[in-house]
Amino acid sequence: MLTFSALPAMAANFTPPQGCKLEVTVQNRGCTVSQHYRCSADAPGDQWVVYFTPDGPTYQSRIDRETRWMESTDLNTGLVDTLEEGARDDASFSTLIKTGADEFDFWTRSNNGERLHHVGRDELTGDKVDIDGVELEITKFRLSTYSESGDELIKREGQQFISRAQGRFYGGVETSSDWTGASENTNDSPVSFAFPGQPGFGATKPEYDCDLQMVRGGKPDLLRQLMILKEART
Repeated sequence: MLTFSALPAMAANFTPPQGCKLEVTVQNRGCTVSQHYRCSADAPGDQWVVYFTPDGPTYQSRIDRETRWMESTDLNTGLVDTLEEGARDDASFSTLIKTGADEFDFWTRSNNGERLHHVGRDELTGDKVDIDGVELEITKFRLSTYSESGDELIKREGQQFISRAQGRFYGGVETSSDWTGASENTNDSPVSFAFPGQPGFGATKPEYDCDLQMVRGGKPDLLRQLMILKEART
């Protein structure tokens, strides 16, 4: 797993690991800013993202060219989830853009021994939007995550975005509910994009909705793990 050096508290710019190139910095709703980069040592099509909150970097993940969740890391706890090979139905970005829909059914395993079963569907709505000069297509999705014993732990549904040019998903508006009975509505939609040479490229301070940010600390470890996985492919 590639990791990056911790940034000084007042650092203004993100630097990816050696051998990697930052492609775009995205300011999102929900008080996060994401850094999207690729590394020469990875398989063709693989890409990484690191999410920052006002407290610093919180989450890192790698997807492949089909947007499969290859690995994801909670940078606060060190919890790492990796994709198990041999999925019943791998996520497929190429199927989604070719047919308009894609179903998936796969397992992840964490470094604490937890196995999680993810089942869901993505579908293009046919609608397109321009956000800060970047053309995105709108999707609707549903996703349920189950324990190894088959209990439903969290259910999510809502709307996201895809970029065909960049080969990735971006967050959107969704509703989630968990096994405790709690539910949550969130909006992680992108607001602005900064490419090399543009203002804000590499910036690590989030700009949107930070006055509305809700602290998620203190949640049980498993619930935190499930919530952090929501960014696994975005």
